[in-house]
Amino acid sequence: METVKTVVCKLNPTPEQCAELDATLVAFAAACNHIAAVARQIHSSNKVKVQHACYHDVRQRFGLSANLAIRAIARVCAALKVKARAHSTFEPTSIDYDQRIFSFREWDWTFSLTLLHSRQRLDTTLGNRQRQALKSQTPTSATLVKRRDGTFFLHVQVKAPAPIPQEPTDVLGVDLGRIDIAHTSDDAHWSGQELTDVRDHYTHLRGVLQHKASKGTRSTRRRCRELLARLSGREKRFQRHTNHVISKTLVETAQARQAALALEDLTGIRERTNQEPRPKTERRRGNTWAFYQLRQFVAYKAQAAGVELRLVPAAYTSQMCHRCLHIGSRSGKRFACAHCGYRGDADYNAAKNIQILGLQVSLPRGPWVHSRGSGEPNGLRESFAL
Repeated sequence: METVKTVVCKLNPTPEQCAELDATLVAFAAACNHIAAVARQIHSSNKVKVQHACYHDVRQRFGLSANLAIRAIARVCAALKVKARAHSTFEPTSIDYDQRIFSFREWDWTFSLTLLHSRQRLDTTLGNRQRQALKSQTPTSATLVKRRDGTFFLHVQVKAPAPIPQEPTDVLGVDLGRIDIAHTSDDAHWSGQELTDVRDHYTHLRGVLQHKASKGTRSTRRRCRELLARLSGREKRFQRHTNHVISKTLVETAQARQAALALEDLTGIRERTNQEPRPKTERRRGNTWAFYQLRQFVAYKAQAAGVELRLVPAAYTSQMCHRCLHIGSRSGKRFACAHCGYRGDADYNAAKNIQILGLQVSLPRGPWVHSRGSGEPNGLRESFAL
């Protein structure tokens, strides 16, 4: 098993190389749009079938090298398999490279790329972090990216063997939510109020600017569009930074305790909650909840740190009392159990239940847990039966 780390490297091309890079990006995007049209005509997203249908035409029409044409076909077929991108168009912003059309030279920290008309060696501006990650490496894949400000970057994939996961002696349960982005069984938590305020602020600001851009004078519309362009991506970057901070802390805590991480599996939660009648604001907040991004960050950081990650069913974790394992009542952040009298924070109670479920994964006797003092099955057993 191996880990894959992406190293973002800034390129310093000459003016002639910039023109060649732009021409390659335009040709690659045009080829992708042509390939997508052919794939839709033959009703297939299979790479072999699409390659047989349009490979020679793409080489002749757009002037791409053999491997660039293959990379374009692979990108289109991967995009067509995603429902949200099945009818999207491709912009001249990035190109995928493999080991036949890309190479790295460590002694002068340069990259060699196959472009539209030639093979070019590009200088770079690298920091200590990038140099350390690329040292003694032979990367075999990368992505050329042109940003909005016209600068070029190379996203290099560096592979390394993953450490053998440590044998856990405990489990750290983590409850995910919107009020608290994450709440652990150790009672550590990260509030989602700041993130909600930031999202609400940018949503309101975009609405105001979009209204002015459609109703104002010509100069007002121009200024509003310029401001919208400057604001683009800020909310996304803030969310991404927040999830990076939380995931790093969770993995470091589990590693220090020699514990496994247990997260609830929230797959399909948006589809289920959107079936219920909710106000427009709550629907927007729920649909912009980046719980899957946080799970991805935890997964790859845990793999690199040798921490085991366990996904457990989310059913009944918020309704069951972690002390007596009976179903209680939850109202907002408050949880109360009528059976044993426990009262406390609902997210902390859910995290403790997730910890119990995470412990059950490795027990040889199976996931059957009964209420203390009785033989009746409880919410924990029902969650495993779903």
